[in-house]
Amino acid sequence: MHHLQGTVLRLSIYISEKDRFEGQSLYEVIMEQAKSEDLAGVSVFRGLYSYGRDKKIHSAGILRISEDLPLLIQIIDTKENIQRFIPKLEQFAKEALILQEEVTVVSPS
Repeated sequence: MHHLQGTVLRLSIYISEKDRFEGQSLYEVIMEQAKSEDLAGVSVFRGLYSYGRDKKIHSAGILRISEDLPLLIQIIDTKENIQRFIPKLEQFAKEALILQEEVTVVSPS
């Protein structure tokens, strides 16, 4: 188990539920790759409402069942581990919006 403290990096990856890589859900591929790289923590969040470059609204409204809702994947680890993972991530998440930022771990779990 990783115990991160102090300044680390958070990688935020924005994709869609419908995104796939070689027939598998892209979020699952990212999770599996992050786990195989032994990254400290990964979470996947499902959005309720969004739009992107194409300005098309994606919604989880009551009368609308969408399989194209936004997903946010956040990965937390050391700078070295995140920077080592990014080139691998870019190989299978070519259309993803990827952000990297420094964050401070206040209370490790």
